[in-house]
Amino acid sequence: QVQLVESGGGLVQAGGSLRLSCAASGSIFSINAMGWYRQAPGKQRELVAAITSGGRTNYSDSVKGRFTISRDNAKNTVSLQMNSLKPEDTAVYYCHANICRHYSGGYACGDYWGQGTQVTVSS
Repeated sequence: QVQLVESGGGLVQAGGSLRLSCAASGSIFSINAMGWYRQAPGKQRELVAAITSGGRTNYSDSVKGRFTISRDNAKNTVSLQMNSLKPEDTAVYYCHANICRHYSGGYACGDYWGQGTQVTVSS
């Protein structure tokens, strides 16, 4: 079993900051990319930011310069520092990780998701 547990969402005024955290636990052999996605009402889920195990990052154009993703490989955690928040950042934010689990004779990798955390930015 593998679990991703998120924390840190909430309500903030425009221009404010929030920090999201996500911890992976369970039978983990290794973790490849980790990231954050978001889904606003009536819209498709979209990538916000991602980070490889080597620390290479990727951001959506809408959050570049405002959000920073980081990870702690020793603790199997990923965080998203969100600054200068805008009302259009309001969404449910989901943690994602590509995790490899060890089995007898090898290992297998798959995509795992957190339960989602609400971020609401008021104008």
